[in-house]
Amino acid sequence: MSSRNDQLFDLSQKVIPGGVNSPVRAFRSVGGTPRFFSKGAGSRVWDADGKSYLDYVGSWGPLILGHADPDVVRVVQETAALGLSFGAPTEMELRMAEQLVAMLPSLEKLRLVSSGTEATMSAIRLARGYTGRSTLIKFEGCYHGHADSLLVKAGSGLLTFGQPSSAGVPADCSGHTLVLDYNDIDQVNQLFAAKGDEIACVIVEAVAGNMNLIKPKAGFLEALRENCTKHGAVLIFDEVMTGFRVGAGCVQGLYGITPDLTTLGKVIGGGLPVGAFGGRAEIMDKLAPLGPVYQAGTLSGNPVAVAAGLKTLEKISVPGFFEALTTQTRRLVDGINAAARDAGVVACADSVGGMFGIYFRATPPTSYAEVMDSDKEAFNRFFHLMLLEGIYLAPSAFEAGFVSAAHSDADIDETIAAAARCFEKLAG
Repeated sequence: MSSRNDQLFDLSQKVIPGGVNSPVRAFRSVGGTPRFFSKGAGSRVWDADGKSYLDYVGSWGPLILGHADPDVVRVVQETAALGLSFGAPTEMELRMAEQLVAMLPSLEKLRLVSSGTEATMSAIRLARGYTGRSTLIKFEGCYHGHADSLLVKAGSGLLTFGQPSSAGVPADCSGHTLVLDYNDIDQVNQLFAAKGDEIACVIVEAVAGNMNLIKPKAGFLEALRENCTKHGAVLIFDEVMTGFRVGAGCVQGLYGITPDLTTLGKVIGGGLPVGAFGGRAEIMDKLAPLGPVYQAGTLSGNPVAVAAGLKTLEKISVPGFFEALTTQTRRLVDGINAAARDAGVVACADSVGGMFGIYFRATPPTSYAEVMDSDKEAFNRFFHLMLLEGIYLAPSAFEAGFVSAAHSDADIDETIAAAARCFEKLAG
């Protein structure tokens, strides 16, 4: 007899391409049937069959307080009762902008949007409008949303323009995008030396999270900052995932690098669709209605979503919040590392703030190539073994995981013990 998850997936595939509304949810990378969730509370989720899981996806990062945080749910209910949307200014979006500017020194002005993709595509358009240049630099393995010019893979050489990595993207849409290797300082320096006066902007996940978790090498972010400053290019930190996830000052606070523009999402919506982009006032003032760069959105600054985000930002601003979250996440990865070592399995884990990565290789990767060199099949087996243990990890070897404030010491202990059993099965 098929499970309710199987039944729902079969039905979904008849009316939704692939049965899902975002590709990684389909479990194509790991195999098997995706779980359809019906409830979340704290650190746990329940699927359509009623099985409970400790959740380390957290809606891909936003749920830093855990599922259905009572304070966030309350303000959403109260705000919704006053109206779902106005398409006009509200005081609440002003308060959100003031809060973000107060929390992140690089933001002098910002604009709210409804998604991370909107934030990144708008920031890039703004950078091009501000500089009067066209060329964009991104890094292989970094994901910045599904705008045409960003769905690009590397060409055959350092100075080769990228080729579309998705059907439906005309080659000329990506013809101004150059793709370099993440963490390769020499490539950055060489490219700026050759084409510095053509480069409008550099966009980077300052800590990568979309090819699993990868930290920047010493000097990498500094090289981006120095080259952009020298050549008049705009440095964009994509902190959609890392923003207020790795620390109170985001990645830029952890590493002491100030970008010209920052894109935000996920945590600032508390689980509802909110994004933002902002930075230096002289750049932001190029946006319409003040300047010539057009950007708009009917639901931008939606009061219900902003209410959830504001309450989330308020709660994570309590002194000691990120220290506790970082310690808990570190305890998880230390336990996973010890369990893999004890079982004799080639695997390791690493973390930054409330984000972590699990890798089936001897050491944490530093580039896309090293990520691709990991043992994907071993991860897939581990994923399904953990699923049977009631531990829900991201269904891909190329995604970061997330710990929330709702994950208790007992939750972490349970997860480490489950990982140890799974590693032993892999070793056997």
